[in-house]
Amino acid sequence: MSDDASPSPYDRMPRWVWKAVLIFWLGAIVALAVRELWAGLHGLFMLLLVSLFLSLAIEPGVNRLARRGWKRGTATGVILLGVLIAFLAFLVAIGAMVGQQIADLLQNSEKYVDRTVRFLNGNFGTHIDATEVKDSINDPAGPVQRFIDSQQGRVVDLSVAALGLLVQALSALLFTFYLVADAPKLRRSILSRLNADKQRTVLDAWELAIEKTGGYLYSRALLAGFSAIFHWIVLQSVGAPAPIALALWVGVVSQFLPVVGTYLAGALPVLITFVDSPAKALILLVFVLVYQQLENYLFLPRITARTMDLHPAIAFGSAIGGAAVLGAIGAILAIPGAAMMQALLSQAGTRHEVIDSTLTRIQLTRRQRRRLRKLGRDDDTAETASRQEPDGEG
Repeated sequence: MSDDASPSPYDRMPRWVWKAVLIFWLGAIVALAVRELWAGLHGLFMLLLVSLFLSLAIEPGVNRLARRGWKRGTATGVILLGVLIAFLAFLVAIGAMVGQQIADLLQNSEKYVDRTVRFLNGNFGTHIDATEVKDSINDPAGPVQRFIDSQQGRVVDLSVAALGLLVQALSALLFTFYLVADAPKLRRSILSRLNADKQRTVLDAWELAIEKTGGYLYSRALLAGFSAIFHWIVLQSVGAPAPIALALWVGVVSQFLPVVGTYLAGALPVLITFVDSPAKALILLVFVLVYQQLENYLFLPRITARTMDLHPAIAFGSAIGGAAVLGAIGAILAIPGAAMMQALLSQAGTRHEVIDSTLTRIQLTRRQRRRLRKLGRDDDTAETASRQEPDGEG
């Protein structure tokens, strides 16, 4: 081929390549910008998410007070003030208990060491020397004293973190106040841009979100109350230190911290009681395990059937997914969100009657059997009972 020959069309780069390169780099720049924006506004988004959850949870109470003649702003402020006082009372009770236990442990460390060593040697066949353990604790160069010294520098960091958490909590309450106090005005502003059919759909979804979120909070509060009362009785009976504070800890943490809350809630009273008496700690541990089964098979099904009908597997999976995405807050908010999505999906599409089969037959509860006997029915499937109980009881 001669030097002055024209290049082949196949030697030229196609025009779409330049467009593809341009789109690629524009997409990369937008992705980086969104990433930086999310990193900067992540805290704000979390505050808005928590505020939205709180607003949906307290709006039924605010609406009830508003129907009785209260101003929405006043009703919202009163309810939020009650929530804040209850939260602060819980923190003060737990903080006072922990401080008291730490002071008691430091003052009577030798007595607790002797008692624990006697328990371990007498029940597990160990040969631990109590004197060596006490010398190791009191040794300035020992691991215990080094750990205590290393934690002294973190007091300022913990104080700053606590102050930041308090500011965030107050900010979330302020957002919640505005969302609930001006909720009708906010809904009217949104619905004014939609036609009548879409307005009904949005209002139904909004009402469902309020119902499920309020139901979640109501069911958790009931379960926390039951748990606190039963654990207080046992803690008081065995003579555990600070039984009221420990019972509140078990009730609140076990119910409002999904998945791992039960284990964290039971660990603290068992450890504190173990320092005082290993035998009492063993009794308390057995009760914690027994009560967990009692709650799962007796209290939980009856309460959640009336407040938040959510399959246990969906609740467990949503809590894990929420924790993986947004941490502890995501785990807490994921369960009412999953209940709302399940309710929305259950209303979509056409429902058909399920044919009778051993694979689809559900065993009736005793309450459902008694109700069917009163109605003069002998059916043994839960589907028949559900048709007799349209409100979902049982």
